This record gives sequence, structure tokens and C-alpha cells, in this order.
Amino acid sequence: MDSRRKTLKTILSCILGAVAALLFYLNAVNSNRLVRRWNLPIHRKSPSTTTTGTTAAEPQWEDPGPYHVAYPRNYTFVMDDTPTCKTTTPFLILVVPVAPSNVESRNAIRETWGSEKLVLGQLVETVFILGLPGGDNAEQQQERLKEENQQHRDLIQSNFQDSYRNLTIKTMVMLEWLAKNCDKSSFVIKIDSDVFLNVKNLVKLLLDPGTSKENYMTGLVWWHSPVLRNPFIKFYMPTDVIPEPEYPPYPLGMAYVMSLDLPAKILRISPQIKPIYIEDAYLGMCLKRLGISPTDPPTQKTFFVDPKHPLSRCDLSEAIATMTKMLSQMKWYWERSRKEQPCSIAQVNQE
Repeated sequence: MDSRRKTLKTILSCILGAVAALLFYLNAVNSNRLVRRWNLPIHRKSPSTTTTGTTAAEPQWEDPGPYHVAYPRNYTFVMDDTPTCKTTTPFLILVVPVAPSNVESRNAIRETWGSEKLVLGQLVETVFILGLPGGDNAEQQQERLKEENQQHRDLIQSNFQDSYRNLTIKTMVMLEWLAKNCDKSSFVIKIDSDVFLNVKNLVKLLLDPGTSKENYMTGLVWWHSPVLRNPFIKFYMPTDVIPEPEYPPYPLGMAYVMSLDLPAKILRISPQIKPIYIEDAYLGMCLKRLGISPTDPPTQKTFFVDPKHPLSRCDLSEAIATMTKMLSQMKWYWERSRKEQPCSIAQVNQE
């Protein structure tokens, strides 16, 4: 009986090993297809030149593989006629990464928190950043995007394929755009399209004398996020990619704020760090190399990643950003936040 159990155990281990190897292979194949499809350079033969004119050694690799992304730093913008940061100088820029097809979310944001332009005396502007559409109807999608941008002039599009696996590329392209155009502005928030943003509370935080105007990044900071080693779960990373047991501290990607001196600094240091596909963790790696630590928000009730809906009246009055489950909920929170007054101590106790 013991011998039989040992045999079954051996067979099961072999099967699990084979499945893990197959998953690894399929991920690698998909990454190769992506690189080939969009004719992206996959081998850097020379060091890159930073924005300060100095040369930084960049890690060399032939193939991004399943855990890294193809970010050769020569993507171009195919749509970029927004007046934001060109004919205006906003105090705060709201940048929303969004899929090309997700016009419903863009319109919902334009009708709600993205419509707020003057908050506590400060100019606020909203733009959406996206890559190229994919699928059989990519050309039709692109035509619709052009028409949408003619109406709103708030789309920034680069020539990488827009996909979940390419979020790091989208983030780095966003930083390129900010560093090039918005160095006279003060702050930016990168915020996902399914998140409610209380713009007034954010501006209030940024105007606070205690808020640093340089080297500042905040959000829901993960201080001891473990590097996941189980190959069967999402965000698995092997030790040859990330040898440390924990990622450097970083604010969760749902919404993070940074002072606008940081984009150029992150871009300058990023060639020294091979980009992984987990975009917020990668930003944490760049911050660590810069010797900069993210800042916790003033309270735990400013950034909600998995809130108990609906938010109480008092929680909503303190929130800066909170995940939502549907666009109707985001619209409802926005309308409610505009009508309600801040909670008193008595009201907090009652709730």
C-alpha cells in the first residue's frame, strides 16, 4: 500500500510539474507574439541616454519573456492634441489609463469627477491614456477614437498594444508624456477608470503645508508586499526575476499621487531596472533605486481598495479614492459627495 501511495505521489508531482512548465511556455509564446506583431525592438545594443544627458547602463535581453515587458523607450504618440499642459498649466492633472474600447467609462468620468475644472481655486484637468486597439475591428475602433477625441480633445494615445500585460508600458509612456509636457504643473494622480475620486479632498491634501512638493508619492501604500512564489496563482514571480522576498514599498495602482518632479527622475533611473509587468510594484522598485519612499495618506479612510459598499456618509466625506463595482455607483458617490457636508464627531459616533 505504501509503495502504491509513493507511486501515486510521484505521478501527481510529475503532472503538476508538467502543467507549470506548460503555463510558463504559453506565457513566453504569447509575449513573443506580442513583440513580433507590433514590430517592437527586443534587443538593445547600446546604452540609453537619460534626460540629463548622462548615460545609464541598461540590462540586455533578447526576449521580454512572461514576467517582463517590451519597453524599448521608442514608442511614439499617435494622438496627442490635448491642450492640457500645453496651453494651460493645471495645478493637478488626473490621468486615467483606460482600454481603447471603454468609451462608457470615459464618458462617465467626463460627466462626474472628471468634469471638475476649478477646485479650491486650483485648475484641475483630466486626460485619458491608452494604447492601440486590438482584435478584428481594430481599425474601426481607431476611427471611433479619433472621432471621440475630435469632440473632447482629452485622449493621449501611444503606439503600443493596449492590454493588461502592458500596464507597465502604459505607465512609463504616461511618465514620458508628463515629463515632456507638465514640468510646470504641481501634481498628478494616476487613477483607474473604475475608481471614484473626490477631487476636492485630494486638492485639499495637496494644498496642505505639510504635503511635500518634491519627491512625493502617496496612495494606499503596501509596505511589505510579498513576492508570490506559487506558479499557479496570479502575479507569480520566480526568484531569478525578483530574488528578494518582498517588493519595495509602493502605492497600489488603483490610484496614486505624485509630485511632478518625479516622472523625469523615474525615467532617468528606470533603464537600470528591467521592467516587470506588475506596474505599481515596478514603480516601487524605481523609487527604491532613487532613495525615495512613498508617503502614507493622512488617514486610512482616504484610499479604499475593497470597501464595504455603500460607503457611509462619514467615510465618503473623508475619502479621496475608492474602488467601485459599477459606473452607476461611481456616479451616485459623486452626486452624493457634492451635496453632503463633512461629518461631525457626533455623526461619526452614531455610524
